Amino acid sequence: MPLVVQKFGGTSVGSLERIRAVAQRVKATRDAGNDVVVVVSAMSGETNRLLALGAELSGRPPRREMDTLVSTGEQVSSALLSIALTEGGAPAQSLTGHQTRIFTDGVFSKARIRRIDVEPMRSSIAQGVIPVVAGFQGLDAVGNITTLGRGGTDTTAVAVAASLGADICEIYTDVEGVFTTDPGVCKEAHKIDRVTFEEMLELASLGAKVLQIRSVEVGMKYGIPIHVRSSFSDAEGTIVGGNDSLESVVVRGVALDRNEVKCTIRALPDHPGVVARVFEALAENSISVDMIIQTAALDGRTDLTFTVTQTDFDATRDVATRAAQEIGAGEVSLDNSVVKVSIVGAGMRSHAGVAARMFRMLADHKINIDAITTSEIRVSCLVNQAHGDQAVGALHAGFGLTRNSQ
Repeated sequence: MPLVVQKFGGTSVGSLERIRAVAQRVKATRDAGNDVVVVVSAMSGETNRLLALGAELSGRPPRREMDTLVSTGEQVSSALLSIALTEGGAPAQSLTGHQTRIFTDGVFSKARIRRIDVEPMRSSIAQGVIPVVAGFQGLDAVGNITTLGRGGTDTTAVAVAASLGADICEIYTDVEGVFTTDPGVCKEAHKIDRVTFEEMLELASLGAKVLQIRSVEVGMKYGIPIHVRSSFSDAEGTIVGGNDSLESVVVRGVALDRNEVKCTIRALPDHPGVVARVFEALAENSISVDMIIQTAALDGRTDLTFTVTQTDFDATRDVATRAAQEIGAGEVSLDNSVVKVSIVGAGMRSHAGVAARMFRMLADHKINIDAITTSEIRVSCLVNQAHGDQAVGALHAGFGLTRNSQ
């Protein structure tokens, strides 16, 4: 029988009424002749509530304890959905990350999956029972509960699909698929029928919140098609995966990332190995860096600017300040009044001048660019947050992504 992995996000299981609706959808998929494995998020708002409880007790609560705390949200959802499925005539069994045997590294709140023992899920399927897996969580080598970071249930679902050799992984959310940009920012945004893994990987890394980037990486590595669709309708969503033969589509989408912080270390000694020491210190503290800019040396000193996520603001300030002191650099400053706007499209490989067009569009709208990064299929610009929405609208229209241009 075909095997389908279905993931349901927080809004999809946000109330008992919605959980019953999810149970009906899962049962319908099984009744259509498929084996089904379900992966669920915590009920909408629950993770934030749990994080707030921990924060009330401590300004910096231990990450191990916070992982133990927030993992309970998904366990509640999986148990409730299992009850609803069984009550509706589709026997189901909830499985925590520990019971599913999802093994991770030991980085609390940002753990990465190392392997999954599929036997517990296969055993349930063989008995005619639907496994309902609590997403977002696993266990490290010594048995501690770990969590995978925001959006981690997407990664759980695709990793489970890959481990089981599933035919497809369906990601159910509160939107109908992947859009050309955020509909909340640009009313002309519309759903894309299909994107390549590469395009989705870039969009996910650049602020598109439909899929977590690590879930796309797993899907691409193991060739698992991902169907992003709404849990509130039967409409077809967006298929992620496969090749795109539409060479005329130069830009597939525009992304806006409001989760950026610009960090500048001034007056670094201009010697080999100095910059390496800064980024080694950041890596040792699991701080991921995005844009990097180094100014030309002047009087034996240079300025270094890079961006990190808002969640790493405090850690970056502490690590960068220590590193600056150790290497004899100057002031460290952080600026969270910036956003990153990006264009993405596989067709950019074979079309010259795309970056120049982007820069001209921003200039025509009097939007200044602080920093630029590129890849084969992406150009990103750092701009002031006051111009973020305007930049998205200008690029979306300028590259012909409005509904009337399609």
